[in-house]
Amino acid sequence: MSRIGKMPIPVPQGVQVDIEGNVVTVSGPKGTLSRALHPDMKIERDGSEILVTRPTDSRIHRSLHGLTRSLVNNMVEGVTNGFSRRLEIAGVGYRVQQVGKDLVMQLGFSHPVQVMPPEGVSLGVEGNNRIIVSGIDKQMVGETAARIRRVRPPEPYKGKGIKFAEEQVRRKVGKTGGKKK
Repeated sequence: MSRIGKMPIPVPQGVQVDIEGNVVTVSGPKGTLSRALHPDMKIERDGSEILVTRPTDSRIHRSLHGLTRSLVNNMVEGVTNGFSRRLEIAGVGYRVQQVGKDLVMQLGFSHPVQVMPPEGVSLGVEGNNRIIVSGIDKQMVGETAARIRRVRPPEPYKGKGIKFAEEQVRRKVGKTGGKKK
């Protein structure tokens, strides 16, 4: 039983939801999102709620039920509040600055690394070692944050690199200065 799939999605005031077959379009104060969902899932609006139902209890329909509900809920949440991911840069001489909409990062390479945001995602900088990725599409925000982290992932010995703010970097013990035989 999909407990997530059975939950109704509340539609806040100021958000408009259009359902045409398997294409759901959500408009709100922050923007508009549209997504084509699996044609087997039944999505219907009931007053100020959206309900997602599945046609059968087959394995594929059970797995799609919760997924479809989560995707629609993320669309409603995105056009209402938006999403953001925070990244932190750790390391001596590692820093980031914003040039227009782009980020220019000094990460110990021989050259600065420039990152351009995709359409619908905005990048911001706090201080010189924090990056904020924000937008209305949860998938694009997460994908952009992961792409930035991939430039210099945190290394386990000193923790230098780019990490998510909530991420815990597993540290390893370095070499010991033992005797040689």
